[in-house]
Amino acid sequence: EVEFVESGGGLAQPGGSLRLSCSASGLTFDDYAIGWFRLAPGKEREGVACVSMSNGDTYLVDSVKGRFTISSDNAKNTVYLQMNSLLPEDTALYYCVVEYGSRWRDMFLNNEYDHWGQGTQVTVSS
Repeated sequence: EVEFVESGGGLAQPGGSLRLSCSASGLTFDDYAIGWFRLAPGKEREGVACVSMSNGDTYLVDSVKGRFTISSDNAKNTVYLQMNSLLPEDTALYYCVVEYGSRWRDMFLNNEYDHWGQGTQVTVSS
């Protein structure tokens, strides 16, 4: 059984910062990527960021480039999403996801996930 440990999130002011972390255990395969998608009321699901735990390749959606950074600690099997210069439109429920295999980027962009966590709320408001 796949288990996620997600932390971070909460309330931040516009221009502030938050950091999300996610680790996954019980995975079936060794070749996988970990990332986040977000879901906000009235908006479509959006893949935010993802990183391959095999080779470190990353993906960031254009709307967060220059503000968010995704990184991984393979020794801890943990991925971090550092979110800076937060905007009100970043407010959403952020779900940690796992993608297996070398086609993780295609799957992530198509909103096809092998596993996902329970989500953590990020609210940006003054």
